[in-house]
Parts: sequence; structure tokens; C-alpha cells
Amino acid sequence: MTVSKNINNPVGQGGGQRKRQSRAERQNNGPHRNLDRQGAADQKAELLRKMREKTAATQAQPDEDAAQS
Repeated sequence: MTVSKNINNPVGQGGGQRKRQSRAERQNNGPHRNLDRQGAADQKAELLRKMREKTAATQAQPDEDAAQS
């Protein structure tokens, strides 16, 4: 076995070369962050849907009250 000059860098003991990273991955924008963004977008869409339903329900109530009187 070849002896390396540095104990933290043993030659011939696995490791290999670093994975080639895309520009986005180097900027901490890898696949894990994309999943987080997708989850946030899903939560936002759900919140918007609930708010629209609530708005539609409150707009429908005055019409019903006017029809009864």
C-alpha cells in the first residue's frame, strides 16, 4: 500500500473523487431544497383554497339574510 503524506488523506482506502456538483447544488439548492420548496408551495395552495372557501361562504351569507327578510 502506498503511504500518504497526511494521516487524514490515506491513499488507496476508498473515497475516490468528489461527485461533480451542478452550479445549483453548489449554491445549496440541491434536490432536498427543491422538495422543501414543493412542500411550501403545497401548503400555500391549501391555505389559499381555505381562504377562498371562507370568503365565498361569508359573501353568500348576506344574500341569504336579505332573501329571508
